[in-house]
Amino acid sequence: HVQLAESGGGLAQTGGSLRLSCAASGTVSQINTMAWYRQAPGDQRELVANVTGGGNENYARSVKGRFTISRDNAENRLSLQMNSLKPEDTNIYYCYADLIYYSDYGNPYAVDYWGKGTLVAVSS
Repeated sequence: HVQLAESGGGLAQTGGSLRLSCAASGTVSQINTMAWYRQAPGDQRELVANVTGGGNENYARSVKGRFTISRDNAENRLSLQMNSLKPEDTNIYYCYADLIYYSDYGNPYAVDYWGKGTLVAVSS
């Protein structure tokens, strides 16, 4: 079993910065894609940014140029540096990881894991 624990959320002013971190613990096998999502009450969860096992990054248009995602494969950690924050960035941010396991027959299968979320609030 794997747990993802987010940290670093809090309150920031418009134009300010915050850095989110996510640590994976437990029986961590091969991690494929890691990502940050965000969701406001009543809204659908949306992708903020992801990074593949090969290091390819992808960002939502609303955060491109302001947010930077990074991962430490040795430590099984994911980070999100958020700069030039806007009130519309206020949300609960969730860490996501896609892990690859192998059956007894050697067949790969994927399991998705989510953190419990951390609140980011940006005041105007």
